[in-house]
Amino acid sequence: MGRPSKFTEDQFLDAALRLVSVGGPDAATVGAVAEALGAPVGSVYHRFNSRDLLLAKLWLRTVRRFQSGFLQALASDDLDEAALGAALHVNTWARGHLDEARALLLYRREDLAARWPAELGDEVAMVNAAVFDALRDYASRRYGSADPEHVQRVTFAVVDVPYAAGRRHLLAGEAPPALLDDLVAVTCRCVLADLD
Repeated sequence: MGRPSKFTEDQFLDAALRLVSVGGPDAATVGAVAEALGAPVGSVYHRFNSRDLLLAKLWLRTVRRFQSGFLQALASDDLDEAALGAALHVNTWARGHLDEARALLLYRREDLAARWPAELGDEVAMVNAAVFDALRDYASRRYGSADPEHVQRVTFAVVDVPYAAGRRHLLAGEAPPALLDDLVAVTCRCVLADLD
């Protein structure tokens, strides 16, 4: 029977996140992660067989953490509250999780799916499935149909607008300012106004 692990997966991922937030993805080497935790390099490799797997797991964990609040907001029974809650969640979450939000900007799922470890293939391929389903469901609830135009309208209002509003600030290493919330809310309401 082997010894229990001294470090959890989350501790390794948290160390990688700290390194990425300061020096970008190249800073999160296996050696640097081990050093940051005071762990032997072998213990990193025992849990993650490659640096790519470590960074992939970090990105996936971050996406799931962000999506949890977004999906919860979009599921609200009150349609206006659902849309505004989801749209405002994007930058509110980024303000409270600045390092994680900046780490999400380092990669796009489409770029990573081709190069990340095979054992994550299904997980990477399906990482946004729940969000796409929720956007279609919301469009159907709001407009009575999930046709492409309705889904695009919803996606623009609750995903594209807040992402575009906050991205510039995150790339500059700063939290999206609270002023964006009012601008995002006004835009969201206008875009989702009932269709004639």
